[in-house]
Amino acid sequence: MRPPQITIAAICLLGLAGCKASPPSRFETSTITFAKHHIFIGNKDQKNPIPYTHQNWEDGKEAFSHYCVACHGTDGQNTGVPFIDHISPPIPSLASAEVQRYTDGQLKWILDNGIRPSGMPGSQGTLSDDELWSIVVYLRHLPPAGSQGTPEMYTH
Repeated sequence: MRPPQITIAAICLLGLAGCKASPPSRFETSTITFAKHHIFIGNKDQKNPIPYTHQNWEDGKEAFSHYCVACHGTDGQNTGVPFIDHISPPIPSLASAEVQRYTDGQLKWILDNGIRPSGMPGSQGTLSDDELWSIVVYLRHLPPAGSQGTPEMYTH
């Protein structure tokens, strides 16, 4: 092996030695949370054109049940999702303060575009704008944790 190759190999090994999967520190978490809320997630000023009504909430729950329930559970709080403790980065409870601090426009943006590389897919072109906005209505009025049971797909 030539000296430059040895140096490159040593740098790669040092880099790999620095790769350790561990939970992020409090500073790392607060930094990325700030960046998501203020830099990366767009559409901050857009308002939800669909007002809260029971029917709109039901429509949002229905759309949510087709697209979101596999990872977030029927209640949006990960209830009954069997792999919830094995996903990295963790799937947040949609009732958490971190998620609820997003504006309606930001939640719609996340639904449209997803969050890379978290595993959250975008649904732009899959769901209509009305369905996405109704999901935002549902997210703002989530049922109590555990009240909706385990998603049907995990009961068989």
